[in-house]
Amino acid sequence: MIKVSGLSHDFIVGKKNKETRVSVLKNIDLSIYEGEIVSIIGKSGSGKSTLLNLMSGFMKPSSGTVEIAGTDVTKFNESEWSDFRLENIGFIFQSFQLIPSMSAFSNVELPLKIKGVPKKDRKARVLEVLARVGLKGYEEYYPSELSGGQQQRVGIARALITNPGIIFADEPTGSLDSETEQEFLQFIQELNKKEGITFIIITHDKDVARIAHRTIELAEGSVMERGELYEVQR
Repeated sequence: MIKVSGLSHDFIVGKKNKETRVSVLKNIDLSIYEGEIVSIIGKSGSGKSTLLNLMSGFMKPSSGTVEIAGTDVTKFNESEWSDFRLENIGFIFQSFQLIPSMSAFSNVELPLKIKGVPKKDRKARVLEVLARVGLKGYEEYYPSELSGGQQQRVGIARALITNPGIIFADEPTGSLDSETEQEFLQFIQELNKKEGITFIIITHDKDVARIAHRTIELAEGSVMERGELYEVQR
């Protein structure tokens, strides 16, 4: 589903007359298969988040390519990436990234509004997905009125609302207590098994990495280790 070839990325730091090029990723090659849960681990500064941002189009690589479902997405412009993400990719974040002034319903509805889905269809879909993540009855609650676990469930619902084939999760359990983390991980496994959603999870948490079919370790911008690839059972 995702093929990364020769992917490298440098950041330019310093003033114009004293610029320094800092290499963050170096010639990364990896493949992620449909229906996998893949965890990407590594110390702070190893390039995990940069890799996620490159695979999801929020940054352009210095060199190399990213193919998703056979399409070289590194050639996309911003508008093309935006459309592609709306159709194919969901995101779950550590800090939830919910809009404080909007209810749970409105936060989850937002991607559908951006897509231009009719209001009647949006309402039915949002209610369905919120119920699916255990938040029936919480539609009009604001983020400040919800627990951390409930906020993360809103984030999951928002990621699911467009029926994506891929979900990127960036340190998704970092703001959760241990009990809520286990509930979250169980839910991820259920979604993967029942619906075949591919998950790419950036994490430093060994408990999160343990649910993955495969673990990829980054160190100093390079792939150091690949965990065993198991046959994905649907």
